[in-house]
Amino acid sequence: MNARAKLLRTSTFRLAALYLILFALSVSALLGYVYWNTAVLLERQTDETIRAEVQALADQYRLRGLGGIIDTIQRRSSDESGAVYLLADAAGQRIAGNLTTLPAIPQDEANWIEFPLDVDKGSARERHVARAFYTSLAGGFELVVGRDVEALRQFATIIRQTIYYALAIALVLGLGGGLLMSRNFLRRVDAITEASRTIMAGNMAGRMPVKGSNDELDRLALALNEMLDQIESLMAAMKEVSSNVAHDLKTPLTRIKARVEAALRSGSESEYRAALENTVDESDRLLDTFNALLSIARAEAGQSRSGLVPIDAQTIIADVVELYEPMAEEEGGTLTSEAPEGLMVMGDRQLLAQALTNLLDNALKYGAREGERPEISLTGRVEGEKVVITVADHGEGIPPEDRARVTERFVRLDSSRSKPGNGLGLSLVSGVMKLHKGALVLEDNHPGLAARLVLPLWRE
Repeated sequence: MNARAKLLRTSTFRLAALYLILFALSVSALLGYVYWNTAVLLERQTDETIRAEVQALADQYRLRGLGGIIDTIQRRSSDESGAVYLLADAAGQRIAGNLTTLPAIPQDEANWIEFPLDVDKGSARERHVARAFYTSLAGGFELVVGRDVEALRQFATIIRQTIYYALAIALVLGLGGGLLMSRNFLRRVDAITEASRTIMAGNMAGRMPVKGSNDELDRLALALNEMLDQIESLMAAMKEVSSNVAHDLKTPLTRIKARVEAALRSGSESEYRAALENTVDESDRLLDTFNALLSIARAEAGQSRSGLVPIDAQTIIADVVELYEPMAEEEGGTLTSEAPEGLMVMGDRQLLAQALTNLLDNALKYGAREGERPEISLTGRVEGEKVVITVADHGEGIPPEDRARVTERFVRLDSSRSKPGNGLGLSLVSGVMKLHKGALVLEDNHPGLAARLVLPLWRE
């Protein structure tokens, strides 16, 4: 498709052409209305003036007789006002007036006539058009009274030509403007298309061009760039996930293989049994990892949203505290809770409980400094239109620059991975919050970490 065809097929050109047609029709109707009313008004005024003069001359003839009307016609004929007069006898011979001969009278007995009129303009003669009213007087006399309407006809012609020229200029400018806008629009669309092809070819760092005008194309480009940023971030996370999955799966599989090979070499039944038991334990940990991944995927995809029901989060907090309070005591620490009734949310009880247990697991692992006992608090309260559930500890906390990263899959700040875990706990919590249209907020507890689950308050 050549450039001209592409230009004419753009939506901008089509819209410009449509608006141009509507504009031309509107202007034509408006100017036509003005022209029609102007021409009709001038014609009507001329006709009314002629009728008034005819009536006045007829009155003169009735009151003063033939001499009176001749005197009046001769006096008015001397004025250079463009008026035409003729008083003729029954034979059509001129008696008075500035017309030399009686114009041709239509056979249909119409009173209004139009005829050519020769007018002296200096040394030249011009052919004009006169409009007159013809009537018969008593005694067989014929009276013609009219006006030179050449100026009116020329004025109407000028208005008509002006309308035509105005429409022609509007069409030319409209088409030119439409082509110019279409060309600019097409240039920007082509730039976006070229950027898209570059990205599809593998350059994920490419972005849609933004002109800075904040028009619809800029807003589209910005939205696409945000989407591309998200895709790039997801791809980077996928690479990191793949690397972490490989690391987390390689170690237990290597241990399983080493133990099985050692048992086979020993030939001892007790070694066989120990190897099988260790294999079962490692398999359980691997299954926990995959189950966590599946739970995160389902939560982020919103597959469980249809199962959300109104629930009081206070009951979930009470159940979780009852489960984890003995664990905290075994670690020599404490777990305190404070949650009033009425923490109503639209949620999935099992997923919310899973999110809280993941936060408490992290608090038990990392919620105490070296040589200290874990002190954990679990609170819930209503803040405006939100329900906020907070798990706080007094451990090392999470540096601000790492708080966004720790919610990604398999991210562990313990680079040595010396403590048990698979780096999926906070990722699962974040996925559960997305499912519930809430948010996981990590803040400093001075010292320690305060993990807040912010959920919409449900009202009947």
